[in-house]
Amino acid sequence: MACPADNQPRQADRGAPVTGPTVGAESAGVGVARPRELSPGSIGGSALVFPGQGSQAVGMLGPWCDVRAALALFERASDILGYDLAAVCRSGPADQLDATAVSQPAILVTSLAALEVLRHRDGGVPADIVGVAGLSLGEYTALVFAEAIDFDDAVRLVDARGRAMQHCADAAPGGMVAILGLERDKVAKLCAAQRGADVVEVANVLCPGNVVISGDRAACERVAEAAAAAGAMKCVRLEVSGAFHTRLMAPARDRLTAALAATTLRSPRVPVVSNVDARPHHDPAEIRDLLARQLVGVVEWQASMEFLIASGVRSIVEVGPGRVLRGLMKRIDRKVAVAGVWD
Repeated sequence: MACPADNQPRQADRGAPVTGPTVGAESAGVGVARPRELSPGSIGGSALVFPGQGSQAVGMLGPWCDVRAALALFERASDILGYDLAAVCRSGPADQLDATAVSQPAILVTSLAALEVLRHRDGGVPADIVGVAGLSLGEYTALVFAEAIDFDDAVRLVDARGRAMQHCADAAPGGMVAILGLERDKVAKLCAAQRGADVVEVANVLCPGNVVISGDRAACERVAEAAAAAGAMKCVRLEVSGAFHTRLMAPARDRLTAALAATTLRSPRVPVVSNVDARPHHDPAEIRDLLARQLVGVVEWQASMEFLIASGVRSIVEVGPGRVLRGLMKRIDRKVAVAGVWD
């Protein structure tokens, strides 16, 4: 989902000198010997959540990013990508940063840089992290934190993902619309009624009354008009060029599947809740399959957060640009404490 990033990062405390990037659960102060089983009612504690595409904004790499380990991440990523990622995050131009092929690695690295800043601040990463999740692209950030994917491999993988999705969108342009004020079942029925020969599907279920549809642009427009007539509070056309999380992304899924097969994955050291079924998984082969399926299926964010809450999570920290995920949590369960790196 594309949402504006509206947080204002502030100057972070300077950390002690660090010789290189140290992203991961153990390096972030969460040393877990083996994955804990996360199931309803089993444990309590905190969770980290990582934003997805749409949270980017020119200037998101502000003066807060003064920790050596955080800056080193951008240097490593730039060497892999072949362009100055930090410069794009700081100065744009916006059309370059907003391109899917660029925004995805930009958000991944900015979020992991924010994690390093959090690790070096007085409070640090909460010691009681029992699970993590990320919205679509953010799931890759969560897997890096959980030490299931190495940083360099994650940059290459997300670069391949973004390029595949961009190529797919260029070949078959589509659109996405957020339908506010109607529940999932109603929106799904509207999609079925307005689909015709086109593709239009529920793509993201973000929180109660916030459902994103995706597909052919004409079909999305028909559903938006029907939703307004059915009582939707608002229909927001998102600034994306592709029909993300629908069957129209099948070519991108196939390219991502090949990239995933060439990437080393390990069992996460901290449970990572999948967007596909709102459950954590430990088998690397299963995680690969779910990441590929995510491109063509519904992002079950509301269900993922409800699973964490049912598991006893009572506070979340949003790590990365923007504050969208905190806003969604307030609509899902206001009793859960929410914070960001800049709070």
